[in-house]
Amino acid sequence: MNAVNELIFVHQLVTPCHLATLAESIGLNTSVVKHPSELDLNKNANAFYLIAQKGAVLDNKGIPLLANRLVPHVPVALYQVERQSLDQEAALLMGIRGLLFADQRMDLKLTGLRKMVADELWFDRTLISRMFRQLVGKLDDNVNLSPEAVTMLESLTSRERTIIQLVGSGARNKEIAGQLNISEHTVKAHVSSIFRKTHTRNRVELLRWAQAHQSDFSLVG
Repeated sequence: MNAVNELIFVHQLVTPCHLATLAESIGLNTSVVKHPSELDLNKNANAFYLIAQKGAVLDNKGIPLLANRLVPHVPVALYQVERQSLDQEAALLMGIRGLLFADQRMDLKLTGLRKMVADELWFDRTLISRMFRQLVGKLDDNVNLSPEAVTMLESLTSRERTIIQLVGSGARNKEIAGQLNISEHTVKAHVSSIFRKTHTRNRVELLRWAQAHQSDFSLVG
């Protein structure tokens, strides 16, 4: 993803968008849009979109319908999210980059903003770990793998598989570097290689790829 140069908040609420104010306080450019009809996706190719769940029209999983329309084209996260009203796994698999909950402390929301702007996911680590466990394991049961799956599996090095496991546990690049005693730059290089070999562009797409190949990749070593 290219460097984000603007956060666009879709805030269909009568209350002020405090999150936009917070983002501005750390030097991020922001715009607040009150109605989806005001959006112009062509105006800024490097914008990151944040959609308030509160006040939005939702699908049966609690995801704003607007997010469904935007995700294929631009990076999207949700904020003002009510925990029990959203299927978090469905949001992750759809391609949502992260969730900022209404009841979270402002410092956690700020951390989430920074991570997502840096092209990281911002979901509960338990959720990410559970989904990656469907993908990562040992290749002892080599059952009914498709030729494409076999090619992808064989192309992944032992170190790359280890990094996939660590990413699946929710570890950030800096934490992975510390655990493997390598530089953060080297971790980024390995992650880029993983994306290339699995034909994905970021962690969201890697998770979606894993889900799409769940039957083939339930055990990967």
